[in-house]
Amino acid sequence: MTSATDASGAGKPRTLKERWQRLRQGEENPAGHQNMLLLIQLRWLAVLGQISTVAFVVLAFDIRLPLPHMLEVLSCLVAFNIASHLRWHEHRTVTNAELFLALLVDVAALTFQLYLSGGITNPFAFLYLMQIILSAVLLKPWSSWAIVGITLGCLAGLALFSEPLALPPDTGHGPFSLYVDGTLICFLLNAGLLVFFITRINSNLRAGDALLADLRQRAAEEDHIVRMGLLASGAAHELGTPLSTLSVILGDWRRMPEISRREELLEDISEMEAQLQRCKSIVSGVLLSAGEARGESSVKTTLNTFLDSVAEDWRKSRPVAAFEYRNQIEQDVPVVFDSAIKQMLGNVLDNAFEVSPEWLSLLVKREGDLLLMEVSDRGTGFPEWMLSQLGKPYQSTKGKPGRGLGLFFVVNVARKLGGRIAASNIETGGARVTLTLPLAAISLEEPDSGDPAGQAAS
Repeated sequence: MTSATDASGAGKPRTLKERWQRLRQGEENPAGHQNMLLLIQLRWLAVLGQISTVAFVVLAFDIRLPLPHMLEVLSCLVAFNIASHLRWHEHRTVTNAELFLALLVDVAALTFQLYLSGGITNPFAFLYLMQIILSAVLLKPWSSWAIVGITLGCLAGLALFSEPLALPPDTGHGPFSLYVDGTLICFLLNAGLLVFFITRINSNLRAGDALLADLRQRAAEEDHIVRMGLLASGAAHELGTPLSTLSVILGDWRRMPEISRREELLEDISEMEAQLQRCKSIVSGVLLSAGEARGESSVKTTLNTFLDSVAEDWRKSRPVAAFEYRNQIEQDVPVVFDSAIKQMLGNVLDNAFEVSPEWLSLLVKREGDLLLMEVSDRGTGFPEWMLSQLGKPYQSTKGKPGRGLGLFFVVNVARKLGGRIAASNIETGGARVTLTLPLAAISLEEPDSGDPAGQAAS
């Protein structure tokens, strides 16, 4: 239940903390996939731009170019881009080395085209700057400097080995020469594409930073829950002995002649034994939630039986004036009893009972493959600041130390089960908390989202 990734993936992080550490160390790049898709789009634009430029130069200025060789380079670039699209359409994790390789392919394609079309005298040689700037934004520092060194070497090689183009007369000088026009076009391309793509890349990077911050917060909350669970488990173990001692003492008192003859004292002892048994049940539940003796307590039941028993047990143990329980699940499904769900729902009911001891409501229903549990009360409702920070620890309006942990635990348990929690205020007064859980988290069989019962419930 605490796993953050697919359990079948060998070598993948299994907890939120491990995933956050991998993201922080750069082993995973949450924005890398989107940035790789942007590079693929940019490569398609480069292919279209090269085809348009070559066609325009050949047809308008009758400049001879080695078209077969240039088309071979374009074919290789198109094939690489198709392969990249197929790979990154399914594969979601992109590393720095893979982004580095993609930029190297772009640099190589540009170098070959420049070699075939005038070398360093071609004004489109300034497109190397785009590769350098993209590498500075997308890659680690060593990779960016590697791109700088490689492009510098390519420029030096073009200056030494390429041959200038044979241009028509009166096109190589003056303010309207081909070189000046090409330089202006190259500048517009560089400026426009960089502004467009770097804006989107920065948006991806900000989304990745937000994901990293969220994982860090959730990892801290997970550690907090673990520490609280260890503390509760230790306290439950320590309470076991005095509770057993009290149980023995009460049994001895019940058999004492001076007490057994007094009806009112026997009633008090019976009430004390009932409350003592309740304390033992609470201690057993704490140990069960901590993972102890879970295999002994996991039993098969049905969804309606489970929910009805939870509601009935809660009603019997709380002096609520009016408790309205509505079960709208028409088709029952087999489930495995999980005390975490019972404690989660009981926690929400307890919070509602504290602010509305006269009346509260529990509505359970099914919407497709989801189980919805709505708890409503007639209290004062949630303040706006608390609705925006639902589930944060120590956020409470009760003004007592340690309060606010109840909803904190509820939110985290629901999240670990693949569900969610939502809270809202009722216009007529009071508040509503909705727990949504996937049936797959507790069901023994695959829920059928298309069954009539599910449609009726929704």
